[in-house]
Amino acid sequence: MNQFIEWVSQPWPWYVAGPMIGLTVPALLVLGNKAFGISSSLRHICAACVPSGIPFFTYNWKREIWNLLFVLGTAIGGFIAMNFLANPETIVISEATQADLTALGITNFTDLMPVEIFNWNTVFTGKAVLFFVIGGFLVGFGTRYAGGCTSGHAIMGISALQWPSLVATIFFMVGGFFMTHVLLEPLMKLVGF
Repeated sequence: MNQFIEWVSQPWPWYVAGPMIGLTVPALLVLGNKAFGISSSLRHICAACVPSGIPFFTYNWKREIWNLLFVLGTAIGGFIAMNFLANPETIVISEATQADLTALGITNFTDLMPVEIFNWNTVFTGKAVLFFVIGGFLVGFGTRYAGGCTSGHAIMGISALQWPSLVATIFFMVGGFFMTHVLLEPLMKLVGF
C-alpha cells in the first residue's frame, strides 16, 4: 500500500497524464454526453436550488447529475491529494519566472499559491478586490459569455471538432497573454502591490 501511495503522489509524466485526459472525451461521447467542464455544473446547481420560473434554469438538471458528481469528486480528490498525497519536493519555478514575480513583489516560492496575495491579511485590500472580486467576476462572465470554461472548450469542444470551441480557446490564450504581458504590471501598481 505504501508503494502505491508513493507512486500516486509523484508527478505523473505527460505521456501518462495526457492520454488519461484525452481518453475522457471518447469515454464521455460513448456514454452519450456532449458537454464536459466545471462551469456547466454551476448552472445545474442553480437549476436544482433556484425556484422555478427563470427560463435559463428550467430544464431537467437531474439528467446531468453525473456532472455534479464529477465536481464533487474533483473537490474530494483535491482535498485527498493536498492532505494525504502531496509531493514533499519543493515546487520548481524557473529563474526567469522568479525574477518576473520578484519584480511584482512576490518573493516566497515555497507554496503553490503566493502568500503575498493569498492570505487573510489581504482579504480587505485593493489586491483582494482586484484578484478575487473583479477577477472572479470576469472569469464567471467570460465563462458564461463563451458558453463554457477553458477545460470544457479546450478538452471536450476541440476534441468534438466544434469550431466555436477552437475560437474560444484561441481567445482564452490571447487574453491570458495580453493580461500577463500588458495589463498585469500596471494593475498591480494601481492596487499598491
